[in-house]
Amino acid sequence: MIDAWLLERLVCPVSRRPLVYDEAAQELVSDAAGVAYPIRDGVPVLLIEQARVLIATG
Repeated sequence: MIDAWLLERLVCPVSRRPLVYDEAAQELVSDAAGVAYPIRDGVPVLLIEQARVLIATG
C-alpha cells in the first residue's frame, strides 16, 4: 500500500502528469507516458529505465 499523501504529490517524471496506483501489480501507472513504474519494498522507483512500457489496445 502506498501512502495517499505521497500519491497525491507524485507525478510521472516524463509527462509531469499524476500517477495512478495499481495495487495488484504494485506499480504507479502513467497513462500519459504509457509506462508503469515499479514499487519495490514500498518505495516508488520513478526511473524511466526501470519503467515497464504499457501495450496500447484499441
